[in-house]
Amino acid sequence: MTSPSAPTSAVVTRFAPSPTGSLHIGGARTALFNHLFARRHNGRFLVRVEDTDRERSTDEAVKAIFDGLSWLGLFADDEPVFQFSRADRHREVANTLLETGHAYRDFLSADETGALRDQAKAEGRDFVSPWRDRDPTVDDLSKPHTVRFRRPLDQAVVVEDAVQGAVRWESSALDDLVILRSDGAPTYNLAVVVDDHDMGVTHVIRGDDHLNNAARQSLIYDALGWTRPVFAHIPLIHGPDGAKLSKRHGAQAVHEYAEMGYLPEAMRNYLARLGWAHGDDELFSDEQAAAWFDLDGVGKAPSRLDFDKLAHVNAHWMRLADDDRLAKAALDVHLSRGHALGPEDEARLLHAMPFVKDRAKTLLELADQTVFVLKPRPLALDEKALGQLAGEAADRIGRLRDRLALFQSWDVFALEAELKAFAEEEGVGFGKIGPAARAALTGGSPSPDIARILASLGREISLGRLDDALQQTK
Repeated sequence: MTSPSAPTSAVVTRFAPSPTGSLHIGGARTALFNHLFARRHNGRFLVRVEDTDRERSTDEAVKAIFDGLSWLGLFADDEPVFQFSRADRHREVANTLLETGHAYRDFLSADETGALRDQAKAEGRDFVSPWRDRDPTVDDLSKPHTVRFRRPLDQAVVVEDAVQGAVRWESSALDDLVILRSDGAPTYNLAVVVDDHDMGVTHVIRGDDHLNNAARQSLIYDALGWTRPVFAHIPLIHGPDGAKLSKRHGAQAVHEYAEMGYLPEAMRNYLARLGWAHGDDELFSDEQAAAWFDLDGVGKAPSRLDFDKLAHVNAHWMRLADDDRLAKAALDVHLSRGHALGPEDEARLLHAMPFVKDRAKTLLELADQTVFVLKPRPLALDEKALGQLAGEAADRIGRLRDRLALFQSWDVFALEAELKAFAEEEGVGFGKIGPAARAALTGGSPSPDIARILASLGREISLGRLDDALQQTK
């Protein structure tokens, strides 16, 4: 089998998800860190799908992972590698380890292995297969067996981790790892080492739940005479309460955050800051993140998911987002909610966007804040809205309507001044005018201040809605 060609850039990172479900928020952050580190060092970012678990790996999960990466804007610099397709190469390396004495064939059955392991535990010693120092005969080779890596005994294994520092294990505690199952299928730790080597990966940045694997994989690198990559094991993401992230904490998969109305640039900003710091900077662009990111800024303690902070970051990027993009996104939300929309509604949303987007923290909230824009004429008022227009309020709204009919500018700042002048002439605070005006213009839907409502609706629709409301009070 042809191996992936080794890249020429100095830094190569990879994201290696298992396709057994959607892209988790923790996996998304791992992918982002690998992407940013590669960009920071003008390197290459690769994706490898670790699909060797054939029972749990699904095409749907593969699609979900790539959909999540695409939504986040994290694109690999080469075609993805699928680990299962490289099984022949993994077996080739296992045979090399057998030939050099760094692996051996183990003919114990699973039951025999379990019994001997239990016996060793009861006697307070480490389990070692009796086949470790026994040469199989020709007849043995025809029997089912596994291939185990022959770890060195009584040797310290030290990994200089770029995040965790120097981490030490005793080789006696690591067991002789199975590298080929009895059906010839390669196991995870062998496949990862071979693939990372063949893909030219220089930095393995992954969750610290893989830290123990680094010891076993380092021994395989050493046995093959291959240079170890730099390992960097990042702490996991915990929930707001400090406990391991679970369903009870809310959304876990990336697609759920998209459905909740977060922008991908906000997620990138928030995830980059989740476990990594650049001074006190909280809000930064993709370009800044790529220029600043390095492993020395990654903390050793688990980070906590904070939905309030995520909402704050998302609100910031919504304020900076293009109005046309936000209008289309709000339109999609309205359509997903089953709202019947007309051909002019996207244009109406676009016109209103500068006046409403700073009130929303998510695209869902933006849709909530723009319901009033899409209401058709004549605007039907419910009992509560009609109550706001009872008595003197209706007369005052009538005078406001007449005054606005003479007003031509319709600039939001000019409208604010005009409304203030009207309240002064009426001799009342605007609190006596606002509720009735809001009821007449929006029917009571969530909305910004009155000047922004008028600016959002435009002159013709604003005056028309005031006429509709006044007609219903008669």
